[in-house]
Amino acid sequence: MVLAPEGRPPDPVYRPVLSGRRGELEALTHLDDTVAALLAPVVDVLANDPGTVDALGRLPAGVVPAVDVSALPDAPEHDPVRWGVPVVPVIGLAESDRRLAAHGAAARAWAGRAVIRLRTGPDRVGPDAATTAVERVWRSTGLVPEQCDLLLDAGDVCCLADVRIAEPRVRRAAQWARRHAWRSVTVAAGGMPPALSRLPTDEPVRLDRYDWLLWQRLADLRLGYGDYGVGCAARGADAPGDRLPTLRWTAGGAWWIYRWCRRGGRGDERFADLCRTLVAAPHWPAAGAGFSWGDHEVLRRARRGAGAGSESSWIAWSTSHHLAYVLAALARTDREPRGSWRADQDILERGRAGRPQRGGESRRAG
Repeated sequence: MVLAPEGRPPDPVYRPVLSGRRGELEALTHLDDTVAALLAPVVDVLANDPGTVDALGRLPAGVVPAVDVSALPDAPEHDPVRWGVPVVPVIGLAESDRRLAAHGAAARAWAGRAVIRLRTGPDRVGPDAATTAVERVWRSTGLVPEQCDLLLDAGDVCCLADVRIAEPRVRRAAQWARRHAWRSVTVAAGGMPPALSRLPTDEPVRLDRYDWLLWQRLADLRLGYGDYGVGCAARGADAPGDRLPTLRWTAGGAWWIYRWCRRGGRGDERFADLCRTLVAAPHWPAAGAGFSWGDHEVLRRARRGAGAGSESSWIAWSTSHHLAYVLAALARTDREPRGSWRADQDILERGRAGRPQRGGESRRAG
């Protein structure tokens, strides 16, 4: 890990937006100190589940997650300041006065900062109206721009047409953002489609990462990078499907989706077969089990050293690998001119068939 000037830890370089499911939070608990220092996760709290607060309390000491409770009722019992767990509040532009005051209290109690989330689709307003909205946020929370990270959330980008729509919206929002002295500005998008159950089984299926492509197309803006991990950006859309063993493995500008339903043998044997197929694939990392906790767990099962796990486990292992992969990719782009991953981008720009094709070609679900 390269230290910042005067020996300070480096600023986070990656802001994943996670849905708060048990598997995603489990992946965060296995971060080592080096990786934890480079992550600034945003957790969407979608249900009033005490287990979420407990899981946040088990995160490594270096990880102070930002939490978005906008999906919960606007009531004091859902204010993060009451949780007793260090968090950073995520603030929307249309929050009530009561919730803004509560977010200000949470910011002062813990990290002294907040994340302001501007959804570039639903929150589309003119620059003057946006400035009026954020000035209300600062006034009601007692914060100043230098204490706020701006998250430009482009939402769901599952095809090239989505990218073409999202890009000018983000550019307009980024131009407006230059009016203010933000602590940081990050763009986040989600490229994972919700309907993986429609994909073929018993073979790896390639899905393009259009969220990564969007960020590459915005390279001249020098924005921070965020995504939705291995989940879908559409709220509530990434619900459990057919419960088949499924791994979502990140490599280059794509995910490789493994869904296994081969007949015969016990469930553990079928999942071991899935893991053996993944471990033998060209996109298995050269570092093997040392790449991430998730890779270690998959290799154990490929060698029949453990059981098949559960849906939550599959998300946890996939998320762990994804976080490690993205950090490695971002480190590589810091050492090279931004946009140097032209091979992946050129493939995506040419476009692909919208329906599944056999033989490992790129596919889009949904």
